[in-house]
Amino acid sequence: MKLEVGNFQVKSVIFGSQTSFNNGVLTINKEEALKVVYEDERIISADIVIARPGESTRITPVKEAVEPRYKVSGGVLFPGVTNKLMQVGSGRTHALKGTSVLAVGKHWGGFQDGLIDMSGPGSKQTMFSELLNICLVANTNEDFEKNEQQKKNEALRWGAMRLAEYLGSCVKDLEPEDMDVYSHQPLHKRTGEIKKLPGVVYVLQLQSQMLEAGYNAMVYGWDVNRMVPTFMSPNELLDGAVVSGSFMPSSSKISTYQHVNNETIKHLLGQHGKKINFLGVILSNLNVNLEEKQRSALFVRQLATSLGAKGAVISEEGYGNPDSDFILAYNELEDAGIKVVGITNECTGRDGKSQPLVDLSDKANAIVSTGNVSQYLKLNPMKTIIGELEALSRDGNSGGWNESVKEDGSIEMENNGIFCADSSSGNHYKTVVEY
Repeated sequence: MKLEVGNFQVKSVIFGSQTSFNNGVLTINKEEALKVVYEDERIISADIVIARPGESTRITPVKEAVEPRYKVSGGVLFPGVTNKLMQVGSGRTHALKGTSVLAVGKHWGGFQDGLIDMSGPGSKQTMFSELLNICLVANTNEDFEKNEQQKKNEALRWGAMRLAEYLGSCVKDLEPEDMDVYSHQPLHKRTGEIKKLPGVVYVLQLQSQMLEAGYNAMVYGWDVNRMVPTFMSPNELLDGAVVSGSFMPSSSKISTYQHVNNETIKHLLGQHGKKINFLGVILSNLNVNLEEKQRSALFVRQLATSLGAKGAVISEEGYGNPDSDFILAYNELEDAGIKVVGITNECTGRDGKSQPLVDLSDKANAIVSTGNVSQYLKLNPMKTIIGELEALSRDGNSGGWNESVKEDGSIEMENNGIFCADSSSGNHYKTVVEY
């Protein structure tokens, strides 16, 4: 399986008469772009606003991030979701790098929504402050969700995917500036030299704790809550097979943008044939009851041992209850003689002194922390608000409370509510150190 990702580096985003890309400038015909958004009758009002790094801009409630892309070799983006179901991971995809489409609520937020500051101390908490953000700011007629703490945000998330594909189409016939090539051969076709290297699997535990469909991450359009751990090519993930869900505190979320740019996968592919034999990805779910957690951990062990893995990297999306899934899988792999490195955030309280994970194990002795969800933040006012600042305190954002928003526009909140602040996909530089 060979995937080519043609890159177009976006240095500026402006509005104009024609959606196009030229000399690093992405021009958007707003009227035409909004027609794509309004294809969903649930979206009743929408606008597109540009947020640039370094600006005094605060964005909230942020629901999703999608990289503008277009499949140029006859395939589709987001299979089984916004497009027909077919396999991805091969052929060529063009990507507008350095930019993302953000789904932002015009009014209503919720527990799973986040905040992005484009400058100041808050910008250091999330990688999305470093991108040119094309904000789809919209309201929907999904009145049944307005007073729900958990929101599916389906209309806005699907709208962001359609908008990202529309924007990506402007480079479908252009020659990319550079190309990333990802090759993942079937195990039986690998050379003897590669087979001698230690086999490594990447175990990605996707958020799937909601029993009702529509909240969880999806694989080829299938709710992860309804699957068992599955072996996949890394190319499939880098080409859009996984779509982010709308459940969990926002800081722990792995956005759809981060799935197709998963730096852990890219690093493992880069070491393949040099230091390791990268066997592939085991996609796993995160469960509610203990028996389901144990079953998934057993599936992960069986797949990893059948593949001949000697090492594994486990990434957990979320924290709290999912910590037990994380530790169970960690223990099963270690018991099978597979050396494990874990990637997860932690919940150590504002003083950093609490137990970092709900469940612990002596075998889990190699863990990379991506941050403390309880980190207390005091952020200065911003000149521009994209969305609605009141949503942070009014609508149950996991990092905010009733008094989070001050009269002068400054805010006090926990890292929990910063969009993708401590995702475990390897796409950011933040961590926690012991000293």
